[in-house]
Amino acid sequence: MRDQFTNTQQIRKPAVTAKGGIVAAQSGKAAAVGAEVLAAGGDCVDAVIATTFALGVLEPWMSGLGGGGAMVLYRAREDRYEVIDYGMRAPLSLRLEDYPLSGGAASDLFPWARVKDDRNIHGPGSIAVPGVVAGMEEAHRRHAKMPWQELLAPSVALAGEGLAVDWWTTLMIASAALDLRRYPASAAAYLVDGLPPNAPWGIKTRVRLPQDKLKATMAHLAAQGPRDFYEGDLARSLAADVRSAGGALSVEDLIPFKAFLREPLAIPYRGGKVFATPELTAGPTLARTLDLLQRNLQPAKSGPDAATYTAYAEALQTAYRERLKDMGDADGRRALGAETLAPACTTHFSAVDRDGNMAAVTQTLLSSFGSKFVCPQTGITMNNGIMWFDPTPGTPNSLAPGKRCLTNYTPVVAQPSDGRRTAIGASGGRRILPAVTQLLSFVMDYGMDLDAAIHQPRIDASEGAIVIGDVRLPKSTRESLRARFDYEEARIQTTPMKFACPSVVLRDGATNSGATEVFQPWSEAVAEA
Repeated sequence: MRDQFTNTQQIRKPAVTAKGGIVAAQSGKAAAVGAEVLAAGGDCVDAVIATTFALGVLEPWMSGLGGGGAMVLYRAREDRYEVIDYGMRAPLSLRLEDYPLSGGAASDLFPWARVKDDRNIHGPGSIAVPGVVAGMEEAHRRHAKMPWQELLAPSVALAGEGLAVDWWTTLMIASAALDLRRYPASAAAYLVDGLPPNAPWGIKTRVRLPQDKLKATMAHLAAQGPRDFYEGDLARSLAADVRSAGGALSVEDLIPFKAFLREPLAIPYRGGKVFATPELTAGPTLARTLDLLQRNLQPAKSGPDAATYTAYAEALQTAYRERLKDMGDADGRRALGAETLAPACTTHFSAVDRDGNMAAVTQTLLSSFGSKFVCPQTGITMNNGIMWFDPTPGTPNSLAPGKRCLTNYTPVVAQPSDGRRTAIGASGGRRILPAVTQLLSFVMDYGMDLDAAIHQPRIDASEGAIVIGDVRLPKSTRESLRARFDYEEARIQTTPMKFACPSVVLRDGATNSGATEVFQPWSEAVAEA
């Protein structure tokens, strides 16, 4: 039966090409902050730091100081790839008896048993130790050219302007308003008289939500440096706010937290290599998927055809079955567990500078607005990383003090056999891996440029036996998938997104290009002036 949406509308978002650096992000305004840093002579990593903190102010439902993440870096002069891992961790002071099972299924992203009062899903009890500031600290220490305070200055200014309310802001806040209004500081930050703010109709009218506390926090962090978040006044303030509301986060949890420098997974593919995040991310599952594709996909010269998409679906389904069977963090080791069946709320951006340094950066609060808990003293929206763990005892991904979180993100930097180089990643929970896989294939198997790759229809095969196909796929491809799989069709749309939301950059010789998800209303690839 025909749905209510038009089938004739065509929307494109052309890739950007430049000799200078480019930042591609889910917020074009944040990407512009990174591009301005590049124009001022900053390194790719300088742009990463400035963009990270700008994103936390501009789209606080996706990421921010209270979240975690990982990045894959390519350093051109040394011809070296590296990973900085700043994923979240359960507080050491967490008590398992505070998370009793209440019967039934959880009410959010994961297929867990339900915990009494949804303590693991929202509120102070759902907060894990955040890692974003530690990640930026490590990146700055290793590679930055510009002072820390200078890189945070744009986010301080943005917070001073207040959160601009447009239709997308209204929609994002409305989607979480039921839980935001449970917590006074959250309601004060994001709601107006207990309701989502309305975007203005008047062409000259502006509506902004004040972010005065967040501005003061950003200014303090800029002046005092990143360690203050874990060891100084900010650490004490965060811990006091969370613990006074009934959570477990303590100063003792924050003090030892550091980001990890890791060797990336080096995945051979079609004569080139893909460098991905290791361990408790989707990187190992990507390695398995690409191995299956390399053995079973024979790329057609005419471009992706029905056999291509069938190979994508089969490889992804096989890799996911293995992932859900044996991943998690038991006693600090990779072990068994399960993960989200639905998209999480995450941000991804990619960057390249004029010297060829590259970064793929994925960061998250986990759910939309994370824990829905805004710390009253600092204005920081905190993660709900505890929801990543199975609350049922005795499984490899069961909740435990000090345990690292199993995540879906998989930022990558890849070098195809033709000598180009690309940084790819996406937001969208389990749907991230299928998007990254297909974009890699479009570039490495079919030689596409970014404009072609970002507009090429994709499938999703992350939901068990179901394969979701873009309605724009050719009829023959859709019929082939329908004959082989439990097949459903979906359109690319702004919300709810049925596919992941990628942001990509590519370097070909001395020319850079960038592209973002066509239907994400704020996303943009921005080149330095």
